[in-house]
Amino acid sequence: MAERLQKVMAQAGVASRRKAESMITDGEVKVNGKVVKELGTKVTDKDTIIVNGVPISKEEHVYYLLYKPRGVVTTVKDDKKRKTVLDFFENVSERIYPVGRLDYDTSGLLLLTNDGELDNRLTHPKYEFEKNYVAKVKGIVSNNDLKQLRVGVMIDDKKSAPAKVKLIKTNEDAKTSIVSLTIHEGRNHQVKKMMSAVGHSVMKLSRESYGFLTLQGLQPGEWRRLKPHEVEELKKKVGLK
Repeated sequence: MAERLQKVMAQAGVASRRKAESMITDGEVKVNGKVVKELGTKVTDKDTIIVNGVPISKEEHVYYLLYKPRGVVTTVKDDKKRKTVLDFFENVSERIYPVGRLDYDTSGLLLLTNDGELDNRLTHPKYEFEKNYVAKVKGIVSNNDLKQLRVGVMIDDKKSAPAKVKLIKTNEDAKTSIVSLTIHEGRNHQVKKMMSAVGHSVMKLSRESYGFLTLQGLQPGEWRRLKPHEVEELKKKVGLK
């Protein structure tokens, strides 16, 4: 059965479907010896697909949960030679990549996989996958600030979706607060921008959970494979089961 080239690349663990599309349009993909730049191209099992000089083959899908430390970039490689999340997986043979991203100075839960279809669904706003963050911010967060966050605030000329927000504690002497926010959007620097919109800059940020997945049992820099039932649950939540 013929399928779109970018879907086949994603299923083979080369990259997410969106990244595969940019690789095609950038001329990095050959089908049967010819460079293909058309996103509508369809291929079958009989076609030979080469990405950046390397033939692709269907890998077994793998799924990992990493407790990303601060000071690590969420990329496959970094031009500035900074530590990347893949540096923690040197003994993993599959070509895995992160699902979404966490900022360099943000710690917490990050998924990595070579399942391009699952990655595509988990990062698509349609599926509204909830992520919980804990932020230490400057200033004392007021009830009015919390109300604004719960109804949505303007960031980048667009209102954020309502967030679930809870004030964990305040430090009157240091003039700081710790806030829990649960959001389902994945806009760039979203939590930092939301807190800035109500007058509180983020000093420290951690993603504590991703849907039903948590960091329980892990220290920063440690990872584990997802259990089969966790993979099944993720797929079910985004309509892959």
